[in-house]
Amino acid sequence: MSEMATAPAGGANDLSMAVLNAIQNPVILVDENGFVAFANWEAESFFGASANHLARHDISAFIPFGSPLLTLIEQVRERRAPVNEYRVDLSSPRLGADKLVDLYVAPVLSQPGSVVIVFQERSMADKIDRQLTHRAAARSVTGLASMLAHEIKNPLSGIRGAAQLLETSVNDEDRALTRLICDETDRIVSLVDRMEVFSDERPVDRVPLNIHSVLDHVKAIAKAGFARSIKISENYDPSLPPVFANRDQLVQVFLNLVKNAAEAIGDRADGEIMLTTAYRPGIRLSVAGTREKISLPLEFCVHDNGPGVPADLLPHLFDPFITTKTNGSGLGLALVAKIIGGHGGIVECDSQHNRTTFRVLMPASKGLAADDETPMTKGTNG
Repeated sequence: MSEMATAPAGGANDLSMAVLNAIQNPVILVDENGFVAFANWEAESFFGASANHLARHDISAFIPFGSPLLTLIEQVRERRAPVNEYRVDLSSPRLGADKLVDLYVAPVLSQPGSVVIVFQERSMADKIDRQLTHRAAARSVTGLASMLAHEIKNPLSGIRGAAQLLETSVNDEDRALTRLICDETDRIVSLVDRMEVFSDERPVDRVPLNIHSVLDHVKAIAKAGFARSIKISENYDPSLPPVFANRDQLVQVFLNLVKNAAEAIGDRADGEIMLTTAYRPGIRLSVAGTREKISLPLEFCVHDNGPGVPADLLPHLFDPFITTKTNGSGLGLALVAKIIGGHGGIVECDSQHNRTTFRVLMPASKGLAADDETPMTKGTNG
């Protein structure tokens, strides 16, 4: 077994270790005898074991019996050339269910028989695929909204007008019915008006923005209204570059997400919403019809400790008309997905009991912040 299982001493080696541990994907080194000679922090989390524990065992002890990964390792050793394999199922009682990964296996030429393995969990790729589906659904609502505006709103105005005329000539008992007609037509018109937002394809003005000023504004609105009894804390990365966006639309997005979080928490005494920002290099989104890929390093999250989203709704959460609220229209999150998609980003949701996270990934602006042309200085507070 190799002696690389523990961190080597020395400045260059310490730097190498720091770099490997900073990588957001699990990375392991398997030596010529099949033992796990090195594992970065993400690999420890992925396998649920420390690097020292991994180093005492053959790689086959941690992956399902007969896994194609073992064949890939032998292939790389024989060919002395790297191999990519996509959508490999590593699901097992040890690693957990739905462990679908992309694998990159490469030889270490300075150590014959040793190979490096990088695991890319499919969750992010699949979420991006779902995001493209959400955008297609939003486009469907765009067409529906345009049709509804013409085909439904005009007849509704006639129905409401007739009900108002009847109201002047009926008794009190029947007047309640005419009032009901007016109220229900108003409710339908309000819903159509909300849907018409999807059909607005006009370009929006975008400038470099300090995301922390946007989030602080959203927090102030929330604390003055619907979230006055809920603790809202922040954990901001003060070094974030500006985001190229429309301020009003970003306020609308995060106000919607914070309001959803507050409604999920309800009257819970220990309810808390946390706003976080971070720089996450490595997420890239392909642009349809081109070979261009957009980097999405800016991560903005809204966390809450509410009951969570039902598992059956989670994959469809950003589809129009999907809602967990009794009187909800199901258009709020669809609009969030449309706005973020229009900015070249994606939005996703991870949810389990007492922990739900809405994560917005967006490209960074190439310029300085428009308001003060200085780096962001907002720090961490709670």
